[in-house]
Amino acid sequence: MIARILTALAAFILLSAAAAPEDPFAAFGARPAVEDISLSPNGTKIAFIAPGPAQSTILYVSDVAAGSSPQRTLVADGKPERLSGCFWVSEERLVCRVYMVMENGAEVSAATRYVAVNAGGGNLRLVTRPTRSYDSYVSHYGGAIIDALPGEDGAILMGQVFVPEERQATRMNDSREGFGVERVDTKDGSTRIVEQPKKDAVEFISDGMGVVRIMGSRGASDATGYARNVMNYYYRTKGSRDWRSLGEYNLATGEGFNPYVVDPTLDVAYGFKRENGRLGLYSVALDGSKRETLVYGHPQVDVDGLIRIGRRQRVVGASYATEKRQAAYFDPELTALGRSLSKALPGLPLIQFIDSSMDETKLLIMAGSDVDPGRYYIYDKTAKSLNEIMLSRPDLEGVALAQVKPVTYKAADGTDVPAYLTLPPGSDGKNLPALVMPHGGPSARDEWGFDWLAQFFALRGYAVLQPNYRGSSGYGDAWFQQNGFQSWRTAMGDVNDAGRWLVSQGIADPGKLGIFGWSYGGYAALQSNVLDPALFKAAVAIAPVTDLAQLKQLSQRWSDYRLTEAMIGSGPHVQEGSPAQNASRIRAPVLIFHGERDLNVPIEQARLMADRLKDAGKKAELVVYPNIDHFLTDAEVRTDMLRRSDAFLRASMGIK
Repeated sequence: MIARILTALAAFILLSAAAAPEDPFAAFGARPAVEDISLSPNGTKIAFIAPGPAQSTILYVSDVAAGSSPQRTLVADGKPERLSGCFWVSEERLVCRVYMVMENGAEVSAATRYVAVNAGGGNLRLVTRPTRSYDSYVSHYGGAIIDALPGEDGAILMGQVFVPEERQATRMNDSREGFGVERVDTKDGSTRIVEQPKKDAVEFISDGMGVVRIMGSRGASDATGYARNVMNYYYRTKGSRDWRSLGEYNLATGEGFNPYVVDPTLDVAYGFKRENGRLGLYSVALDGSKRETLVYGHPQVDVDGLIRIGRRQRVVGASYATEKRQAAYFDPELTALGRSLSKALPGLPLIQFIDSSMDETKLLIMAGSDVDPGRYYIYDKTAKSLNEIMLSRPDLEGVALAQVKPVTYKAADGTDVPAYLTLPPGSDGKNLPALVMPHGGPSARDEWGFDWLAQFFALRGYAVLQPNYRGSSGYGDAWFQQNGFQSWRTAMGDVNDAGRWLVSQGIADPGKLGIFGWSYGGYAALQSNVLDPALFKAAVAIAPVTDLAQLKQLSQRWSDYRLTEAMIGSGPHVQEGSPAQNASRIRAPVLIFHGERDLNVPIEQARLMADRLKDAGKKAELVVYPNIDHFLTDAEVRTDMLRRSDAFLRASMGIK
């Protein structure tokens, strides 16, 4: 049985939908109404994070069983605190991660903290370990949740950074140093050491029952102070406190076994490993034998997702993306349930199990498609009922969205390149203004489903093609090559061939072909014009990488510099593959957007590009958003970006 819960919660969401502006720029620029959601242990309550004004976030709690109105529990004003995730640690208590992007002079940095709060909003406590140190890493890093301890009421295991105290005239100084694990009672704030801190430790993995079984260490930094790219993993057999070597994982190359979770019943660690050029899900026995087993692999694509469920995050399957995201369940009951849900929700094939009650009789589910941003349901196994409770994007409810079609096109060398084509609703798909929209990354790929940017431009009359060019992840090592920076000629060749394909198929008017990208996609929007200056008539780049040498140089201020150094590499491609170094070749008008507090791509990259284009006499504009990060996490900012982009593309390509 499927039904919408006609309660105060549904009214809350429906009122939002009824108040949605007719302005398409504001409707698509709005942040999702649900940024995070979780189900209480007995399955009667939900907690969800919703956007507030500007960059603020609000935690709401609702008793869905009683039909109560959502109540504000916690508010972060976005200046700079934001809530980035909350979960239940008891029926009446939640733990939330607070994320902050801060500016100190010319330096931009991020910080995290964890806080606990009652469902009704009382007894707010900081659960991140306090420190008197002013060391940047320690003061910014707020720890990590190692285990939610579902069998205990309100307690958690937290990975915490310990710093030696420097008190004078006392012998009571705490000399412990490094990364360790504490049991924290979130109600009264009391703590107990579970794992003594170790200087080189950076990660711990528990078995979901309060026992730490795996430790990750990056070893000592090199002579320059930069962290090593190799992670050494260690494990314990059941009942032992002795660490044994599990193996190495190379963060730069992805070689080795990368553990994610421990199954205490099977006594194995699940993780991902690359074999024969593709990622697969593996298990490694923790009984001392280190027996390795391929749990699930795919012959064409990487298996890159782990499906977990329940309060103990039980592993129940793996996921991968071919043309669409697919799930392979290991649990027979969930396999059958997945089939039943597919029949019950025929228009919503993208189904995710988000959370469950302690006994797993109630499941929190999200379902969506290319033309539906997503709907949240509670499935009750006992009652066999499926109730819709919330919409992901109520502002778009009732808006006719465009179907997304998986396609392939030929690159210049004959290679078939996968892509997704979105045509304006109701159009004949011929002689349209069109955009090539390369994804970010570079280690990423596009997938079938709802994409707010592609859907916005389709609604505005553009055909949109999203290519998974060579250099994209998810298709194995041969497709990834040396990544989209070091193999930029191949990647940009595929991006440009996407534009040529649109023209050859009669989809795009060759005089109205543009390119739009974000992050690495912004890099591609610029560098594609360096490779073929005559193809695109306009380029929009959001938070783009523009100069590889400068990016490498700027990253020297961070401890993970070696990872950036390995990604970019050295050689002629550093200059040849930098749009700022080749701005004179670009003919198309360029519009660049960048947030001033961008941690992913420094604002210096956009400013350099704008200066080089203007020095070369090119038509270029840079829009800088103060106090905004890489993701433009502000509805008004996103709305402004969409409005300016649409006006720029229409003016540059002569679209009425």
